[in-house]
Amino acid sequence: MGGRSLPDGHELSGSFPSHADFAIPWYPAKEELAQVRERIGERVEKYRKDYAEYYSACAEKGSPKLRDSNPSVVVVPGLGLFGFGKDKREARITSEFFVNAIHVMAGANALEDDGKGSGPLPQVRRPEQARDFKSFHNYVALPRTEAFRIEYWALEEAKLQRMPAEKEFSRKVAVVLGGGSGIGREVALEIAKRGGHVVIADMNAAGAEETKADAVKLSAPEMVMTASMDLTARETMAAGLRATVLQFGGFDCVVNTAAWYPTPDPSVPAEGVWARALQINLTSNFVLAQEAAKVLKAQNLPASIVLTSSANAVVPKSGSEAYDVSKSAINHLIRELAVGLGPLVRVNGIAPATVIAGSSMFPRDLVIVALKKYSLGFDESESTEDLRGKLAEFYARRTITRRPILPIDNANAICWLAGEQSAKTTGHVIPVDGGLPEAFLR
Repeated sequence: MGGRSLPDGHELSGSFPSHADFAIPWYPAKEELAQVRERIGERVEKYRKDYAEYYSACAEKGSPKLRDSNPSVVVVPGLGLFGFGKDKREARITSEFFVNAIHVMAGANALEDDGKGSGPLPQVRRPEQARDFKSFHNYVALPRTEAFRIEYWALEEAKLQRMPAEKEFSRKVAVVLGGGSGIGREVALEIAKRGGHVVIADMNAAGAEETKADAVKLSAPEMVMTASMDLTARETMAAGLRATVLQFGGFDCVVNTAAWYPTPDPSVPAEGVWARALQINLTSNFVLAQEAAKVLKAQNLPASIVLTSSANAVVPKSGSEAYDVSKSAINHLIRELAVGLGPLVRVNGIAPATVIAGSSMFPRDLVIVALKKYSLGFDESESTEDLRGKLAEFYARRTITRRPILPIDNANAICWLAGEQSAKTTGHVIPVDGGLPEAFLR
């Protein structure tokens, strides 16, 4: 099984003090899960201590400094083998190395003779080396000192020191709801570009797959997955987060950019529109945070949640009351969640002005309605994106910067809030609106 790193990932060349140190005994018929979790913590601490002792016993004057002492592989008999690394690819390779080592041991045992051989092992070149070699049936293990020289080989150390610095989201797993289009799509692509693992969650499976294909080009197939999540159904959000844990071992960031802007038929009762807007735009975010918190609290690692508000949250308008009120409530929900989930989990948000480019909330027919509303000239033969561009330019003229708000503008703000650069920011909403004086906080 693949996995994500512990706070620091062990290098691929890592050596293990002994098999027992990274095997976690579990007796499902007799033990509760809580006991296994406690044992994992105890065994990891013991492994770190044993590894440090292994280093001290084998290190010489010119040896490289001690590297990370976390295990790369954890075996739970009866459950499976878990590989850890800085990313999914490294975890897979580490696990494959371990499995291949098991195959070598099994092969050696299969070739075993009657066991009546005597004298020193054939691998021993000098008598004084005999005490350092250990054997199990027909398998002979490399002496610890030799394993150490391979792991801490000077040329290997030189190669590691010349490796490029890790990217911003290396070792991170981000779940992006609404990743099939618009702002969510840009967030997913940016995180992939910045070295992170990405879960693209969307009800639109085709859109999610398109984003995945583009994210893979920026990253690797093992770093990206899709999930179907419905903002009106808790069970789909819980299932998507469980799938993320099974695929990547956990997650560090949850981003929601999905929302619903009501454009109902006038015959639809207002209370029905109101209830649906609050359900999709507000209640879903609270439910999402609840489900994410179950995993984040169990991980006990720093994490972040980023929600999407709107400039409409502070600018009263006529005709969009349900949407505007739902977004205004998001602002306060962000503050409530920040207090409730701190200190390890940070919760922030962004408040964009109208984003038209690539938005599923602005299909061609709605854009044309808006162009006619504002008496903006257009031709029916123009492409949908050209029509969106005209509307975006019109909205931009109402801002201080006079520049259209693009999905990438919001993605950059979200990535800042989701990453370590904002490690001391929580409970806040960043405007990405080009400068709307009427939206200035009062």
